[in-house]
Amino acid sequence: MRAQNSATSSSAIAVDGPSTPDSAGSPDSPGSQHTAPGTRSFGTLQAALGVVAFSLTFPATAWGLEGFGPWSLIAVRSILAAVIAGGCLLALRVPLPERRHWFGLAVVGGGVVLGFPLLTTLALQTSTTAHAAVVVGLLPLTTALLSALRLGTRPSRTFWIAALAGAAAVLAFTVQQSGGALTTADALLFGALLVCAAGYTEGGRLARTMPGWQVIGWALVLCLPLTVPMAAVALSFEPVHLTAHSVTGLLWVAVGSQFLGLVVWYRGMAAIGVPKASQLQLAQPLLTLVWSVLLLGEHLTVAAPLTAAAVLVCIAVTQRARG
Repeated sequence: MRAQNSATSSSAIAVDGPSTPDSAGSPDSPGSQHTAPGTRSFGTLQAALGVVAFSLTFPATAWGLEGFGPWSLIAVRSILAAVIAGGCLLALRVPLPERRHWFGLAVVGGGVVLGFPLLTTLALQTSTTAHAAVVVGLLPLTTALLSALRLGTRPSRTFWIAALAGAAAVLAFTVQQSGGALTTADALLFGALLVCAAGYTEGGRLARTMPGWQVIGWALVLCLPLTVPMAAVALSFEPVHLTAHSVTGLLWVAVGSQFLGLVVWYRGMAAIGVPKASQLQLAQPLLTLVWSVLLLGEHLTVAAPLTAAAVLVCIAVTQRARG
């Protein structure tokens, strides 16, 4: 790992700061209470920037679907992100990850690079972005739960109460917005929830031992043997209509959501821990609803500001609760 650190430290990529267990001070570790306040604050900022990037994913996907089929959109976005990530890895001469990290990278690739984008894109063919936000509302709690099982983290009772309250508030709001009916799209969204939580958990674990941008970078490259043939087949069957919306949506989900957003997200998780970082995502459905109004012209009820206030309170409590 010394080779990785020296290679990246000589670069001008700001996102690649120290992220080893000692320097990141992950709160998931026994000595996490000694993490420097500045590190925690910067980690929270990075995780929050990731949430903002992710909140635009559903509206951008809706735009992308105006000109691309679902399979084409997923394959092309992954390839574009992999080209950017692979170019950075080659330019900085980053060595291949150690063999013990390949399984974790495969989980990240399967959950974050392929599983979540594919399932949510298929769901958005018949679901509005407001309805799809239900999966994002449940994602923080699911990620914290998988983190406890996978990483052995033990958040406090206050943490869990606030997390459950926040998830319940978001879930009640989004279900009420959708009319409370469960559809095929819901099954796709719940499946996306599980695979994404697994990818986040494994990515947060890997980001303690390698820079966060390398975690998502290698996961994207690892998926190329699947995404390249997928793109070739999908583009031959699904018609493409290039418009300003479809191109903008494709570029955002490829560069903003699939690469840059995950870079700062994984670095944030490495600094403040998976459970606490995941709770920042309680704000993501509400941000997505704002974007859906501004970009897609969807309509919201007056319940939105009340839910936003409840969620912000829950976020504040989870960020203060000690594990």
